[in-house]
Amino acid sequence: MTITYEWRGDIDNESIEALHAEGFDHPPLTTDWVAQLRRHSLGWVCARQEGRLVGFVNVAWDGGVHAFILDTVVAGAGRNRGIGTALVAAAVEGARAAECEWLHVDFDDGLESFYFDSCGFKTTPAGLIAL
Repeated sequence: MTITYEWRGDIDNESIEALHAEGFDHPPLTTDWVAQLRRHSLGWVCARQEGRLVGFVNVAWDGGVHAFILDTVVAGAGRNRGIGTALVAAAVEGARAAECEWLHVDFDDGLESFYFDSCGFKTTPAGLIAL
């Protein structure tokens, strides 16, 4: 089956919340994804199979040259098929086309191979304060 990828693709709150809940193992919430993305994001990438949302990544930004990968998620049935890597690649291209100079990502333990080996991110020193 063909997977299509679209920068700033049409989204609806119900589809993205269902995918997010499945991917991050929590009950569906009432997040207004559409408003949040329009207000804070440079763009996002939607992966669809036969019209169904099967993957998503958000690209937030500072309004300048720094963009940030957030919420990379692929439906369970689509994992380990290259969908996540293709989502991030499309996000890289979208940020590059917007003339961003840097694309940042942070992630949970266990995802190093995905982001470093599959997606091409490099390790950097960084700091974090848990709030």
